Amino acid sequence: MTADPTVTSFAGLHHRPGEPLLLPNAWDHASAAALAARGFPAIGTTSLAVAAAVGLPDGEAATRERTLDLATALGSEPYLLSVDAEAGFSEDPDDAAELARQLWAVGVAGINLEDGLGPSDRHAAKISAVKAAVPELFVNARTDTYWSGDGDERETRRRLDVYQQAGADGLFVPGLTDPDRIAALVRHLGAPLNILYSPAGPTVRQLADLGVRRVSLGSLLYRRALGAALDAVADIAEGRAPAGTTPSYAEVRALERSVSASRSANSTG
Repeated sequence: MTADPTVTSFAGLHHRPGEPLLLPNAWDHASAAALAARGFPAIGTTSLAVAAAVGLPDGEAATRERTLDLATALGSEPYLLSVDAEAGFSEDPDDAAELARQLWAVGVAGINLEDGLGPSDRHAAKISAVKAAVPELFVNARTDTYWSGDGDERETRRRLDVYQQAGADGLFVPGLTDPDRIAALVRHLGAPLNILYSPAGPTVRQLADLGVRRVSLGSLLYRRALGAALDAVADIAEGRAPAGTTPSYAEVRALERSVSASRSANSTG
């Protein structure tokens, strides 16, 4: 089925003609607040950063509680939040549905569920269970045929068709960068197509022209932040002033205060 743009304002962001949702992915209060201050109406989380920050493996269902903690912290903020929930942190559709209820209860607008190239019927059952439990939650169903598979076009379409029929509101194919294949998928699908931005792939404008409705940044910003920290310490060790943007202490404290202020307004509103 095709996602109804009136379900939530988050869903509506996927249905603006010629203007895909550019979704930056945050990993804590400060990164989310800084991105929101730049005018992004919706923020995603990134499972890699959530896991790496506490020394746990990504993609192995090890960070359910950490993900819920972050969602609880960010879900009441004045932007729309989509949570990267790996494969739902369980093989049981009922567990995925319960996670969805908990995320919705703290203000989350969307959830990303990946198939990890596991059985498509099992992933479809999770999607159906989540939509039955929380119909308003935007479910972005991800297949890993390009991310960790061989990029088989027929298998990609088959999986996405199954997930769409199960009720997914959006469909995500990370690792796909070929413009012709992207355009062909857009024509094939009824639901909005989400592509993971790659510096070596099409630009956001080019993806928009191909019909892509959502462009995610995944762990890119987090990895860039780590890289910037390593570059800065190398510059300092060599006697150079670090290059790049460096928010001041006061600017970071202002982000902290903006979070506190928005929480107070939400609690009294």
